[in-house]
Amino acid sequence: MKIGIEAQRIFRNKKHGMDMVALELIRNLQLIDTENEYVLFIKPDEDYTAVKETPNFKIVTLGTGFYPFWEQLALPRAAKEAGCQILHCTSNTAPVSTTIPLVVTLHDIIYMESSYLKILQGSGTNYQKFGNMYRRLFVPRVIKKSRKIITVSNFEKERIGQFFGMAGDSRLVAVYNGVSEHFKPVTDNSELSRVKEKYHLPDHFFFFLGNTDPKKNTKGTLKAFSDFLKQTGSEMNLVMLDYDQDELNKLLTEIGDPGLINRIFLTGYVVNTDLPAIYCQCSVFLYPSLRESFGIPMLEAMACGVPVITSNTSSMPEVAGDAALLVDPFKPEEITAAMIRLTADSDFKAALISKGFVQAAKFSWKAMARHVLGIYREIGAGTQ
Repeated sequence: MKIGIEAQRIFRNKKHGMDMVALELIRNLQLIDTENEYVLFIKPDEDYTAVKETPNFKIVTLGTGFYPFWEQLALPRAAKEAGCQILHCTSNTAPVSTTIPLVVTLHDIIYMESSYLKILQGSGTNYQKFGNMYRRLFVPRVIKKSRKIITVSNFEKERIGQFFGMAGDSRLVAVYNGVSEHFKPVTDNSELSRVKEKYHLPDHFFFFLGNTDPKKNTKGTLKAFSDFLKQTGSEMNLVMLDYDQDELNKLLTEIGDPGLINRIFLTGYVVNTDLPAIYCQCSVFLYPSLRESFGIPMLEAMACGVPVITSNTSSMPEVAGDAALLVDPFKPEEITAAMIRLTADSDFKAALISKGFVQAAKFSWKAMARHVLGIYREIGAGTQ
């Protein structure tokens, strides 16, 4: 069987959530499947070390055209020319005109929900707004065409089922994401020092993966951190990743604490293999999102031996289990209280770390790849 996988962004340098999921799926399929043939459809980019061709994995580069044209026109044509018997699109959308049996990974339908659209008003980048508009237009049509719709949690499966009237539809299946094996406690002091120097990390800090997407709750997290400092007089700092300083200053002005900028360290983009050394040097990992379909960073932090504060909404309780401190993300005072507890109660913190190791071990990319391979085989058997 010849299987096409849309993996357009896996070779870009700055990979993010969906890119990493597609990359780990491919890497692990290469380990477990030597029987089927695969064709990976990608856009040309810079990081060609991410995946290598093997005897049964061929890489086809399609041009750099505007994303909708790449996906709706170039991709189905190339998949047909390659003789693909299945086409798996990994990033929420897919071509609606293809005659090839279609599998789509629908990570979430946040962009379809009225509650999220209200939060988004006046927020988010133009790129994010266009992406949401594109998905709202195409996802309902993609769902109708797909042989299988993979999503990443039972919570999201239920949301999709309810929203599109698919409750009980056998085409819709939850396949959990995993944790990459390099996420583990870092004990090499030279590696810890290298990463600390590279990203200019302070000695004591909370770690927060905020970005401009409103669902990440950056404003609420900053308010909680500001209140934490006021209530405790702590020397704690906040480390954030690739965030624009001008946008950050606007948020700090909105929460009434512009001086907080002196306690915030912006790292810029962090290479994925450097993340474990950052997790391992932080006091607490903050993940109080308003809405998530899964939440891989929670598990990464747990696997590194770091306590996690996350939300009691959407998929986060399902993924975190009893191994994180859950808060209402719409109430910054609850985030603040959780910060205070984890910095003051060492026994509770140690117990949460122990539970985190157990919880993170339940999720692996190899298990995810085996599940997806079973879906391919099921569709292949049905088309013969």
